[in-house]
Amino acid sequence: MRVLVVGSGGREHALCWALSASPLCDALFCAPGNAGIADVATCLPVSSDDISGLVTVARAQNIDFVVVGPEAPLVAGLVDQMTAAGIKAFGPSAQAARLEGSKAFMKDFFARHNVPTAAYGRFTDAAKAKAFITAKGAPVVVKADGLAAGKGVILCQSVAEGHAAIDTIMTDKAFGAAGNEVVVEEFLHGEEASFFAIVDGETALPLVAAQDHKAVGDGDTGPNTGGMGAYSPAPIVDAAMQDRIMAEVIMPTVRGMAAEGCPFKGVLFAGLMISKDGPKTLEFNVRFGDPECEVLMMRLKSDLLPALIAAVDGQLKNFDLRWYDEAAVTVIMAANGYPGTPQKGTIIEGLDAAAKIEGVSVFHAGTKSEVRDGKTVVVANGGRVLAVTATGKTVSEAQALAYKGVDAIKWPGGFCRRDIGWRAIAREKQS
Repeated sequence: MRVLVVGSGGREHALCWALSASPLCDALFCAPGNAGIADVATCLPVSSDDISGLVTVARAQNIDFVVVGPEAPLVAGLVDQMTAAGIKAFGPSAQAARLEGSKAFMKDFFARHNVPTAAYGRFTDAAKAKAFITAKGAPVVVKADGLAAGKGVILCQSVAEGHAAIDTIMTDKAFGAAGNEVVVEEFLHGEEASFFAIVDGETALPLVAAQDHKAVGDGDTGPNTGGMGAYSPAPIVDAAMQDRIMAEVIMPTVRGMAAEGCPFKGVLFAGLMISKDGPKTLEFNVRFGDPECEVLMMRLKSDLLPALIAAVDGQLKNFDLRWYDEAAVTVIMAANGYPGTPQKGTIIEGLDAAAKIEGVSVFHAGTKSEVRDGKTVVVANGGRVLAVTATGKTVSEAQALAYKGVDAIKWPGGFCRRDIGWRAIAREKQS
């Protein structure tokens, strides 16, 4: 089977790493890929946003199966176009991808199908949004409606901060057209978790849970990012909580999407707030998370490819996946300046030394290869640049190995958080 992965981040490197091990995969391609992905797949110079170009190259390469990594091409209808071209593709249709493409659609869907979530208002008028915040009081969460690469969410501790967030999103257009509409939510208290299920339109197969770290700085300080690290398992999601999430969040969504004429196929990723009252849904994403995908792929014992094919074919009913009992931790190394304007072009050394550490894998995100002074080097080409991932018997052990990998990498142009996994490690110390 000839497989094409679409995307260029750490998530796509992890997917390519997993898929390349499948006996079903005869040839693996990635568009556009990155410097690390080039070690396990043939990279094709087509942007993940170039829908027609991706269909053209899939036909030219006789691709049998497409795995779409990022959200933007899903929202833009890449799976629909591949299907129309007679090529199987894993991921939701454009109609189903609205669960991520529009937070307003998502929140209204939650209301229609009784999916637990925060109270909210949605606005296309900045003055009305500010009036809502004034009446509601703080703290509140202000979200750009459309896709904003994980950065269109502002936590506001005062009414003044809420008003400033409206100005940033709606007036200053910090996130472009994604901010033409905003959702203002109540602030939920609890512990966040990332929960994933592979869905075939009717059946949902739960994956292991993970926990992301959104804030840029240690101690969850500073602005939100696309994710500075993750770990799995997430102790907050035990077997009983998984059952509740499936019953209260995932399956009502699967049934609701089918009832509304746009059955969901692909990965349903629920960002959850877990409190004493149970799970509430902060958001849905319609693809594997990044950096959560890196820890999931490290823990997956089963062959990934048959599961993805079964989802596309509607055959998940009798399917199961096996997981390693080990924990996994991934630490994002980001370019200086991130999440603002990252510094690109800085040389990264020590990647081979990090990868040689037993239990450590280095997934590339924003990297590319360049020839400088007659020598091929890897340079930073984005905000989140590397995902240094390790496994261990406990989260503490996996964390220690991951940072050993980080410290083997010589990159003055980058930085990372030093406390990834701190919640789970605190629990380990208490037990």
